[in-house]
Amino acid sequence: MRAVMLIDTNVKEAKPGKKTRKLTDGGGLYLQIEPAGGKLWRYQYRFEGKQKTLALGKYPDVSLRQARTRHKEARALLSEGIDPSAARQAEKAAVREITTNTFEVIAREWLERWKDDKAIDSVKRALSALERDILPFIGNRPISGIKTPEIISTLRRVEDRGCVSLARKTKDVLTQVFRYAIQTGHCEYNPCDNLRGALKPVQVKHFAAFIEPEKVSELLRSIEGYQGGAVVGAALRLAPLVFVRPGELRAARWKDIDLDAGEWKFTVSKTKTEHLVPLSCQAVKVLRDIYQYTGGGEYVFPGIRSKRPISDMTINRALQAMGYDTKTEMTGHGFRAMARTMLSERLKIPENAIEHQLAHKVPDNLRGAYNRTRFLDDRRRMMQAWADYLDDLKTADFRKVVPFERAAG
Repeated sequence: MRAVMLIDTNVKEAKPGKKTRKLTDGGGLYLQIEPAGGKLWRYQYRFEGKQKTLALGKYPDVSLRQARTRHKEARALLSEGIDPSAARQAEKAAVREITTNTFEVIAREWLERWKDDKAIDSVKRALSALERDILPFIGNRPISGIKTPEIISTLRRVEDRGCVSLARKTKDVLTQVFRYAIQTGHCEYNPCDNLRGALKPVQVKHFAAFIEPEKVSELLRSIEGYQGGAVVGAALRLAPLVFVRPGELRAARWKDIDLDAGEWKFTVSKTKTEHLVPLSCQAVKVLRDIYQYTGGGEYVFPGIRSKRPISDMTINRALQAMGYDTKTEMTGHGFRAMARTMLSERLKIPENAIEHQLAHKVPDNLRGAYNRTRFLDDRRRMMQAWADYLDDLKTADFRKVVPFERAAG
C-alpha cells in the first residue's frame, strides 16, 4: 500500500506529543516532531549497508516544497553512488574555506604575529600596503587559489601610480603572508616566487645631503640658531654628531645611553644587530642639556604625546622651516651621507671605521658581517674628531680647516 504523502495543512497543524514522533512523506523523507514543539525535516537512507539520516532543515524555515526539493537532490546523489551526508560535509568545508581561509584572514593573522618585535613605522607601512594596495583586490579570495598572474596584476596597479619602489615593498609583504600561509598549512606554494623580471626596476635615488664644507657650515649655523622647541632643536644638533638613521635618532631611549661612559647602545632598525655609538664631548653636552627637560621619561625626544617619540617627519619639517628644500638640498637621512663622504674625503678616516659606525654590514678579514666593538678605539677618535671638525666649520673660515690625521695605533 502506497504511503500517504503530506500536505501543508498536516505539517502546519501537527502537534507535539510526549515523545518524538514522525510524519512520513515517502521515499525516506519525514517530519520529526519534538516534544518541545520543534519540527525537523529528515531523510533516512542506506549507504553501503549502513542506515544514515540527513538533516534537511527546520520547519517553517524550510517549507514542505523546499524539503521535497532537497530530498530529491539527495536521492539523486545517492543514485550516483555518492553519500549525501558526505557531500553535505564537503560543501560545508568549502564554505569554511571561502570564509575563514581568505587572503585577508590569513594576512591579518600574519600581521598580528609579525608585528610584535617590529618598529611602529614598519607595522604602519605593512598595514597600509595591505589595506590600500592588496586587500581591495585579492582580500576575499581563498589564499590557496591565488595565482601568480593575480599577484602581478595587483602590483602593477601600484606601479601604474608611479610608485615603483612601493610596488616592490608591497611584493615583500605579499611574500611574507604567503610564507606564513604555507607554514600554517593554508596553501602549498608561494605565487610570489615567480615574479623575477615582472616588476619595473627601481631607480636608485639618493637622499639629499650637503657634502661641501661651505654649505655644511651654513647648515650648522642655521641649526644653532633654530628657534623651534627645545626637543626638536636638540635632535637637530645631535643628528650631525651621531649620523644614525632618522628613525633611530627619534626613538632614542634614555635607558640605552650612558652619558658618563659616552656611549649609546641600541638595536639597529634595519639589520636587527646591536650597535654602539661613541658619543663625543659635544654630543654628551647636547644630551645633558636636553636631559633636564625629558630625562624623566622614556624617550630622549618625546613628541607632543610624551608616550611616543617625535614623528618621522619632524626633522625634515624643521629643516624646511629653516629654509631648506628636503628634496634637493638636505634631509634628516642626509646627515649620514654627509658624514660618510666628508669623513672619508676631508678627514681621511679609514673606510672600515666609517662603515662600522654607519652600522652597515661590512665583511672583514675575520669573516664577520658586523660587530659593534670592531674598530671601537678608532671610532671613538673618529667621532670626537668629527665633532671638532663640525665645530670648526661653524666658527671658523672653512678654508682654514685642516684634515684630521688619524692617530697611530
